[in-house]
Amino acid sequence: MGDWQDYQSDEWAGLRVRVAHPHEGSASTGSWGEAKGLTYVSSQVTFENRRSTQLSIHLCGHPRHSDVRVGRDGHGAFVDEYGSSDIRGFNLYPQRRATATVYAASSPAQLRQLDIQFSPQVDGEQAFAYLWVGGLGIHEGSTGRNSLASGADSGMARKVERFLEEAAPGS
Repeated sequence: MGDWQDYQSDEWAGLRVRVAHPHEGSASTGSWGEAKGLTYVSSQVTFENRRSTQLSIHLCGHPRHSDVRVGRDGHGAFVDEYGSSDIRGFNLYPQRRATATVYAASSPAQLRQLDIQFSPQVDGEQAFAYLWVGGLGIHEGSTGRNSLASGADSGMARKVERFLEEAAPGS
């Protein structure tokens, strides 16, 4: 987590997004006890416009816009739609950023492995989603290219990384 991802399409060239390192947070108001006994984490998603024209960004708690998965089996985390902040129809001008905070909850053991995915609407069209992998207690540098979150060469993160490297065009 923490790396900027640039949108590669011609229509959104210059738009980039990142998810900041997740950290343990406190339960927000409005969750009505749905996450009782679970541990909260918060992450920030930031969009940056490096174009010369504005874009309209829409990112809300709707399931088609964001997904948080936890643990080895990728179970869905409880996403606190009431405590999380949205970006609703925001005109993102050149050289500006917009940030939303997402609160999710799960058992502490499962939060060591987090998969966070965001798919905003950009100029009224659904954008493709980028995926960030990390977890509580894992430093951002350990999830970068050619490094492993688990430190083991046979981990799932390494297997996915190898698959993507082999499947990449021009490999």
